[in-house]
Amino acid sequence: MNNEFFKKYDVPAPRYTSYPTVPYWQETPTAETWTAHLRKALEAPSSQWSCYLHIPFCENLCTYCGCNTLITKDHKKEHPYIEQVLKEWNLYLQQVPELESRSLRHLHLGGGTPTFLSVDSLKALLEPFLSKVKKSDSGFEGSIEVDPRHTSREQLAALRELGFNRVSMGVQDFNLEVQKLVNRIQPFEITAELTKAARDLGYESVNFDLIYGLAKQNLESMQESMDLTIQLRPDRIALYSLALVPWIKPAQRLFKDEDLPTGAEKRALYEYSRQRLLSAGYVEVGMDHFALPNEALAKAMANKTLHRNFMGYTDVRTDVLLGLGVSSISETPWSFHQNEKVLPQYERMVGSGEIPTLRGHVLSKEDILHRGQVLELMTKFQVEFSSADQKKDAEQFLAEMAEDQLIEIQGQTLRITEAGRPFLRNACVFFDQHLRKSKPDTQIFSKSI
Repeated sequence: MNNEFFKKYDVPAPRYTSYPTVPYWQETPTAETWTAHLRKALEAPSSQWSCYLHIPFCENLCTYCGCNTLITKDHKKEHPYIEQVLKEWNLYLQQVPELESRSLRHLHLGGGTPTFLSVDSLKALLEPFLSKVKKSDSGFEGSIEVDPRHTSREQLAALRELGFNRVSMGVQDFNLEVQKLVNRIQPFEITAELTKAARDLGYESVNFDLIYGLAKQNLESMQESMDLTIQLRPDRIALYSLALVPWIKPAQRLFKDEDLPTGAEKRALYEYSRQRLLSAGYVEVGMDHFALPNEALAKAMANKTLHRNFMGYTDVRTDVLLGLGVSSISETPWSFHQNEKVLPQYERMVGSGEIPTLRGHVLSKEDILHRGQVLELMTKFQVEFSSADQKKDAEQFLAEMAEDQLIEIQGQTLRITEAGRPFLRNACVFFDQHLRKSKPDTQIFSKSI
């Protein structure tokens, strides 16, 4: 890979888990508009929806983390929080009764560390929730993100009994020196033991989250991580670039700049890992993801049903993503909605019977068009232009990427070349009219590589 490309294109760019991106959300929907959009999206009896439950608690802070977390060892916080999430759920059931009768395709617990919750607490949260939903007959997926250091076989067994069939393990890196610098000592044996337990319990998909670009990572340490990962052979792997955003997450300032691989050096870690995974039989899925050929994401990639939202890549697009819990993000075809991020404020709002809105965005017709195009590019690596004028604009805006053979424009189609895949986010910027019209005065996005 041409190192000059990395110098040229390693610039701040959104990750495009949504379009418009959160910093450009403008018109927050009222509670009435938001619930009306939910009901409209679920009008058809064939509608399917997804749900994300956010558990913010972690016992320790991992210094790379960019998630909304609450660091505590006080497990007495579990039940009060569960009560508030279930109150929020009941608010939605009262205002959007379709949630009970429409098929739930995906249920995902994220955090934080969802297995901060005890077995009893997991049941106290999930049993009332699941008693009010209709699981999809065409491939229900119950998944949970876990920290192997704080997850027991008993927790996985309880979740399996409740219908969970996918577990995503935070690994990040197997090298001890790297683990020390990110404040996450996680011996290989712990991850291996939990992987075996999940498979013994019948989980259909065991996934690893890995990060490249961490302090002190190099090709030698990456080789160690890849060797051990391939040895355990997870069904799915998310290989994320470190999102360096110290202006949002001050703990990241604990890294020394000279310890962080950047630019071409950083991307070399990804390219090495990518080749190892492809050689081991994994299929590249979208951006930064790999799966075994029979795993749901790989099948979705082949069938062209792959989708991307705030939960990451999913095997199918649903009509609604409903987020419950502090800071959770939801979406319909016409709007985005985020819950209050400060826990006491979230609790106050839910306790008073309010949908705990922090912010959101009602999409314009232009937003809906460009949202669809960004999604096409992120999941299929190609997209059709909507007009001759848009094609002409692309030929000008993306001329340098075309000259560098990172993209191709043929007829009405924009396609990312094989060499251009590392620069997918850069190409998506073309469709981002909000960013193009109003560039931020300060850095708000991590770099694209």
